[in-house]
Order: sequence, then C-alpha cells, then structure tokens
Amino acid sequence: MLPLRDSTPRRSFPFINYLIIFVNIFVFLIQLSAPSFEEFVYTWGFVPAKFSPFEAGFYKSIFFSMWLHGGWFHLLSNIWFLHIFGDNVEDRLGHFRYLLFYISAGFAAALLQYIVSFESIVPMIGASGAISGVAGAYFALFKRSTIEALVPGFFGFFHIIELPSWFFLGYWFVIQVFNGLGSLVAFDINSGGVAWFAHIGGFLWGWWVAKKFFRRNKFLI
Repeated sequence: MLPLRDSTPRRSFPFINYLIIFVNIFVFLIQLSAPSFEEFVYTWGFVPAKFSPFEAGFYKSIFFSMWLHGGWFHLLSNIWFLHIFGDNVEDRLGHFRYLLFYISAGFAAALLQYIVSFESIVPMIGASGAISGVAGAYFALFKRSTIEALVPGFFGFFHIIELPSWFFLGYWFVIQVFNGLGSLVAFDINSGGVAWFAHIGGFLWGWWVAKKFFRRNKFLI
C-alpha cells in the first residue's frame, strides 16, 4: 500500500519537515558525486561490528548514517512517507521539539538494530528508522485520521481506498515485525538487506514518546 494523503489538516508550515527532506536529498546528491559510492557509504555509514556503545564514534556514525541512502528508490520512498506523516507530527510537537524527536527516533532505531546485529559488517544507512518514529508518533496522536492509499487490485489494476490511520500504520508495523523475526533466522553478518528492527525500534520509540509526552496538547507551540 502506498499512502497518498491524510485527512488531518495542519495549522502551521512544517519547515523542519521540509528541511529534513531537503538535507536527505542534498546528502544523497553528494553520495552520487563521490568518486566511489560504496566507499562513501562504508566511510560514513554505521557498521555495527566496528563500534561499541562506549565509544563516541558509535553515536557519531549513527547520526551520519541517518542521512545516507542506498539508491533513488530508498530515498524517494523514505521522503514520501515523511511528507505524508511528518507535517502533522511537527504541527503537534512544535518545530524544535520535532527536530529533536526525529533525531532521537533515528538513534533509538539504530540501537535496536545494533542489539540484534552487532556483529554485522554491512553499513546501516537510511532515514527509515527516524521516519518510522514519525509514523509511530502519528499512530499515537492521530488515530481518528484517515489515509488515502493506492492498493493493488486484480489483473494489475490499482485502486485508491480510504483507510483509518490506525489500520494503515498498524498493518505496516505488523509487516515489519514479521519480517524482522524472519530476518533473525536467516541472519548473515556479510549480507545486506532491510534493517527491519530499526523500523520496529523507531516506531515503538515514536509511539511511546508521543503517547507519554504529547498525547495531551500541553506542549503545543
């Protein structure tokens, strides 16, 4: 399912959300201009086997890795998801708090992935974990919202249907959990793939933070 739009209006301009999108695109263009794309990723990505939580470089690498992507599809799918859900979360949290929240979700996502794959020598990159945190916050804050989504139908046709946000994001989260559990069975320190537990960790962090601190409107700015 591809989300197209949500039904919740925003009250402020989401300039932090657009800034995050811009930085992701800008960094990816830098990646493309590098003499070696692969070497750039290994230099600036987060390689779990190379770091320890007790080293400062551990956290620096996580931060840098949040802005890297493995290809155009990886980048565009991430920023589209952020475009759909990030503006409303920023509207509720406030601009500066949203930026801090986004970064914290990226760290929470990477830390859970590190716990389950600390021996991996494959770089972990992408904004997916932080954006999963945004999705988790949206799930907690806007359960009455609806999502227009493009879904496949019979004979190769696609349909646009309206779904409750809790169903759309809940279904998405369940998929991440099942794929994450499956990845544990087939884990290989030398193979790449999707960091499913980063998605799970980011979503749970975003849901918990939003529910704990922003469910009521006392922090609106």
